[in-house]
Amino acid sequence: MTVIEKNDVAVAARAGDIWKVYGSGAAEVTALRGVTAEFRRGQFTAIMGPSGSGKSTLMHCLAGLDVATKGTVHIGDTELSGQGDKVLTRLRRDKIGFIFQQFNLLPTLSAAENIRLPLDIAGTKPDPQWWDTVIDTVGLRDRLSHRPSQLSGGQQQRVACARALITRPEVIFADEPTGNLDSRSGAELLKFLQLSVREHGQTIVMVTHDAVAASYADRVVFLADGQIVSELDNPTAEAVLDTMKRLDVLVAAPRQSDENVTAPAAAR
Repeated sequence: MTVIEKNDVAVAARAGDIWKVYGSGAAEVTALRGVTAEFRRGQFTAIMGPSGSGKSTLMHCLAGLDVATKGTVHIGDTELSGQGDKVLTRLRRDKIGFIFQQFNLLPTLSAAENIRLPLDIAGTKPDPQWWDTVIDTVGLRDRLSHRPSQLSGGQQQRVACARALITRPEVIFADEPTGNLDSRSGAELLKFLQLSVREHGQTIVMVTHDAVAASYADRVVFLADGQIVSELDNPTAEAVLDTMKRLDVLVAAPRQSDENVTAPAAAR
């Protein structure tokens, strides 16, 4: 188990020794093995790893979309563990933004209506100054009246980004946000995410399998076999690829040192 802590900087999200086990008996699968990590406010973090490494499971547990079998998850000062559905729904609405690979826009609503949707559900109105800032940042002022079918894939994903930003969440979780975009649209989206962090202080945690996408982040966390095995600050695509190639070696050390350790009873 690797511990990543930055105690001198405010933390937007953190996982404390979380385990995630699916199934039981012969069908039991351990997706996360005692992961402890902190994600700082105002930072763009990418999570990488091979298929089955636990990166999406970690993001889902951090975002309150799934419940860890054991351990604690915090968004800001709020602990998610043990909270009821109503509290978690309110927390996801007010403190968390989501950007998904599939955009998840409502086809009958205009771009502006899709962006305002979280606020409409909460019964609040957008702050006019912040609305203008978000709309100008995503560059969609001349497309606000258009429905998703009238927008390109890149424009639809920018609408989804604006929707995630409009509530000023504690943290935005992005799950393969460039997966359905061409290279040019993907690069534009990643530059927008960078801008939202550097100029507006947003916190973003992005799951990706793309080394180029990860290079836009301030920090990359690498998972293998449900454990954090390495991280990079100020990554380049080349450094990310090199680390990915060495994951088998990196995961061997904790596996050898913990070879006689099994998941605690509460996680089994």
